[in-house]
Amino acid sequence: MKRKCLGLAITAVCSIASAALYAADFDSSRQLICATFDAHGCDPGVVCERALPSEFGAPQFLRIDFANKTVAGPRRVTPIRFMDNGQSQILMQGTELGYAWTIVLDKDDGSLTVTLVNRDDVLVLFGACTPL
Repeated sequence: MKRKCLGLAITAVCSIASAALYAADFDSSRQLICATFDAHGCDPGVVCERALPSEFGAPQFLRIDFANKTVAGPRRVTPIRFMDNGQSQILMQGTELGYAWTIVLDKDDGSLTVTLVNRDDVLVLFGACTPL
């Protein structure tokens, strides 16, 4: 019985330690590569359309460089103009090609939500990141 309890205790401690190490990957100390996998495009008065990001012209991969405060896609690099490094998420904002964008990174699991908005429409992307 004691051996079983000891085994459970060790498993619990290891799980907590690995979760802490995993979370450190998303604390803005490391560059990230992010893949987008779902997109929703919305125009006023019309039901939003769901498609792959590439069908809306959005990049499949983004690289977030916290040290240089940039987000890079395959064609251009855009500065992060505002960043809020909160307890559970990192909020980033900027502008590109007439759109204002917001990126929200979950610090626990690296999931990503991106919005791009202008006066005519909005694009919402969902994805996931991993450290480089």
